[in-house]
Amino acid sequence: MTTHGGRRIATASGATLTDPSALVQELDATDSIFDPGFWRSRGELAPVFGGRGAAWFIAAQGRQWALRHYRRGGWIAQRSNLDQYVWMGESRVRAFAEWRLLALLFDRRFPVPKPIAARYQRAGLTYRCDIITERIADAKPLSLLLTDGVLREPAWTAVGATLARFHEAGVDHADLNAHNILLDSRGTVSVIDLDRGRIRSDGAWKARNLSRLRRSLHKIGASLPAGRFEPTHWQALVEGYRRHASPL
Repeated sequence: MTTHGGRRIATASGATLTDPSALVQELDATDSIFDPGFWRSRGELAPVFGGRGAAWFIAAQGRQWALRHYRRGGWIAQRSNLDQYVWMGESRVRAFAEWRLLALLFDRRFPVPKPIAARYQRAGLTYRCDIITERIADAKPLSLLLTDGVLREPAWTAVGATLARFHEAGVDHADLNAHNILLDSRGTVSVIDLDRGRIRSDGAWKARNLSRLRRSLHKIGASLPAGRFEPTHWQALVEGYRRHASPL
């Protein structure tokens, strides 16, 4: 069965959704590819710094991938198992929903990672899930770039313009922050981690996206040397956004 260019395969405990053209043939549709220990035993695993400690980079036969195990954050993580979600049907599985959104955006040439594989494992009324995406080459998170030094105005303007493009297409990123925006050495901006993201009609969610990003930047900037995130930087971002978007 194919879904948005991917192939769905039933497993003993759930299902996988894969891009057969991107997977190593002998590993296609096996649970091993979602196990960090499997890649570690092959010397092909590296941790991703930041986030919730459940993401890794994989270098497999010349391929560069990012593996993420879904975990809860915020206050709810204190009240429930970190990686278990209530089963509400396959159409509501978070990894599959993110896969479909990424596949749609990637096909439309948006700067997002290509989805490689996703899976869920169901146990009664709950499930766990994972996703593998293509790693965006030569790119670093905005948060890491700020720790390295001061970003020039064109970079901030490019971030704003890219976010405007997503918003014009109705893409609501549920957790837009400085960790989920990447820039490469050419200044190209990409957006990652679209868990709970969706396509929706115009509304106040656009302003909420930007406010969330601004809070993230203020939080990061507060722990860094002076000048890493200043009002002029945010103004440049907003200017780039306004040049490419209708009014909020």
